[in-house]
Amino acid sequence: MRIVKTITSPLVGRLLVGLLLASPLWLTPASAQDPNADAQASAGEYHSIDAMRRGEPLTSEPMAAPMARVENADRRRQRAWPEQPPTIPHSIDGYQVDKNANRCLLCHARANAETFQAPMVSVTHFMDRDSQVLAQISARRYFCTQCHVVQTDARLLVGNTFVDVDAMLQAGREP
Repeated sequence: MRIVKTITSPLVGRLLVGLLLASPLWLTPASAQDPNADAQASAGEYHSIDAMRRGEPLTSEPMAAPMARVENADRRRQRAWPEQPPTIPHSIDGYQVDKNANRCLLCHARANAETFQAPMVSVTHFMDRDSQVLAQISARRYFCTQCHVVQTDARLLVGNTFVDVDAMLQAGREP
C-alpha cells in the first residue's frame, strides 16, 4: 500500500510549498515572539494572537467591535476569483428573505431587472442539482444571503496579500 500520494496539480504543489516556507506567528515559539513571554506565562498572563480578540487575554471577554457601515454606493465590486458570488452594493436592512418571500427578487427577478436597472439573477440560479433548467429560481439558490454579502467598510481582521489572476498575468507581461 502506498502511503504518500503524488501531487499532480502544479498549483496545489506551489500552494503547499508556499505554506511550508511561510513562517506565520502561530508557528513561531512564544519566546521568539516576545522576550517576556516566559515571565508572563509564569505569572499566569496568557495573551491571544487571534485577530478577532484584538489582543485581549483569553481569560477575559473583549468588548464587541463596532458594526461595520454598509457601503451604499450601488457600485459593483470586482470579483476576486471567477466563481465568487457578487457582493451586494446596497443596504438590505429589513429585507424579508424566507420561505414565504424574497425581497431581492423584486428588483433582480428576470421580469423586473430592466425596470429597476438591477442585474438579473444569474442563469445558474434557475438550475436544479441535475443541471436541468427551471422556469423559477431553484430552491437551492433562493436564499440570497447564503452566498451574497453586503459590502461594508469593515477593517480586515487578518492581513491579506491576495492577488487575483488578472493582476498576476499583467505583472508577468511587464518587463
